[in-house]
Amino acid sequence: MNWRTTALLCAVIATAVPVGTASTASAAPAVVARASATAADPFYRYDGSKPLSAYQPGDVLKRRTLDYHVLGIPTPVKAVQLLYRTTDAQGRPSANVTTVVRSHHGDGSKAVSYQSFYDSLDPEHGPSRAIAGDVSLGGVIANAESVILAPLLFKGYDLVIPDTEGQNADFAAGPEYGTNTLDSIRAATRAEETGLHAGTRFGLFGYSGGAIATNWASALAPAYAPEVNRQLVGFAEGGLLVAPAHNLKYVDGALAWNGVIPMALIGVARSYDIDLTPYLSAKGRAIFEDLERGSIVDALGRHPGLTWKDMTRPEYGDPNSIPAFVEAVNKLNLGQAATPTVPGFIGQGNAGLLEGTFSNVRGIGTGDGVMVAGDVRTLARRYCATGNSSIAYEQYNLLSHVGAMPYWAPRAVAWLDDRFAGRPAPSSCGRIPAGNSLEPEKPTTAR
Repeated sequence: MNWRTTALLCAVIATAVPVGTASTASAAPAVVARASATAADPFYRYDGSKPLSAYQPGDVLKRRTLDYHVLGIPTPVKAVQLLYRTTDAQGRPSANVTTVVRSHHGDGSKAVSYQSFYDSLDPEHGPSRAIAGDVSLGGVIANAESVILAPLLFKGYDLVIPDTEGQNADFAAGPEYGTNTLDSIRAATRAEETGLHAGTRFGLFGYSGGAIATNWASALAPAYAPEVNRQLVGFAEGGLLVAPAHNLKYVDGALAWNGVIPMALIGVARSYDIDLTPYLSAKGRAIFEDLERGSIVDALGRHPGLTWKDMTRPEYGDPNSIPAFVEAVNKLNLGQAATPTVPGFIGQGNAGLLEGTFSNVRGIGTGDGVMVAGDVRTLARRYCATGNSSIAYEQYNLLSHVGAMPYWAPRAVAWLDDRFAGRPAPSSCGRIPAGNSLEPEKPTTAR
């Protein structure tokens, strides 16, 4: 993105949201400041006298108002950032940050919760850091996503943008992505200065890593946040991770996307406090150390041809021979989660680079190069079969994971426009091709 493009984008955002849209009028005065965007920034730490467990999920712990930045350049747009109480992957109280941006064309009645695909093991790469002015290679995705956010603002949607991975960057921990997203909406409607409230209607929107958060939020909402579920008009997602165990096999030995293997291992281990060191080979330990705070930008193409067996000791060449890992990936399998009760739009590419090999040899099916299309089809079919007939599914057989995103995004926005307008949700139920089994993984014995 060149400086001319950046300037144009800033102008688009400035047009969508003028100075002062996000006011600081609230019972607790907001802090107007440019965040330091470093780990030392005290805003990201809960330092109150009460234990976090004394707060309810979604309670606001801190708040501040700052300039919205694009690639480190401040714009006239004001963003409200909130530190709020939420729940981590293991059900423990935690604190997280979300950002709310008001639209000049909106009135607080409708908002989009946008889940970023920043995919990182470093909390410094979250969208709140990019919005606060941080510029880094790992944070480039969160910065670039302003291209998607500006048109939504112009359409009159207020935006809520959570750091979906939490303050430890628990990569791939779907349930935590979901609770962080739902509690972000709760916090946004409880902070007076955002202009959002209990009557605001929300749409969930996310691609790839953002789709993980979007789907888990919609699946968890009826039980975890029923009041938020009543505010949802629907969820739009694309490039979805459904069963991580399948994806790890799909990208095994690939030239680019296999970087997801070590990232997922680190993220799962971090989320569920699993020590995988005893199972790793010397190469695996070196890669772990190298990627401990890395992002998808660091991982893609970094270790071409890398396999699971390269990462582990010989006796653990089968991922299912590590019981703690099997237990964790089963918790991350969306096929084992509840069915959303609101309409959904799901888009999935199916023109990945690995087609043929994986489907013919291992029987899981093809995908977009990193996500397994057969898993997504089965999930959509399951939703249809378990009471949600308002599921629209589209498969893009000529598009890869990266290529599908710019095609999917405007279609997803148009689908959300219709939901906010009250039009009946279309359904693909009865027309979605069969997919793969989403049954839980079973442990095997190490050789």
